[in-house]
Amino acid sequence: MHFARVLGPLVATAKIRPLEGYRLLWIEPTDARGRASGEPLVAVDTGQYSHGEWVYFVTSREASLPLRDSFCAVDAAIVGKVDCVDLEGGVSTFGCDPAPGAEPAAAAPAAADATGTP
Repeated sequence: MHFARVLGPLVATAKIRPLEGYRLLWIEPTDARGRASGEPLVAVDTGQYSHGEWVYFVTSREASLPLRDSFCAVDAAIVGKVDCVDLEGGVSTFGCDPAPGAEPAAAAPAAADATGTP
């Protein structure tokens, strides 16, 4: 499986029968930190994903398995949405809770009123 960011839809007015009912999306492969790591490609949308979402996708023979016709000729299919990646070393991205043992974020100081009293 690979990570990618959804760039947007690809409009196809004619598709082979096994792809009817599926959207095609432009995606940009990323690494685990969300940084671009490859050339954009087209993938079958199996879950109604939208622009900007971070997803994971499969390629090769596995790309056709989520489809109704598992013998459909596709090169890539999006199979899930990434909510969080907790990387080794306590570095978290995309909505993860802080890693165990990590320092909690400092609370913002209370705002003072007009008299200067918080």
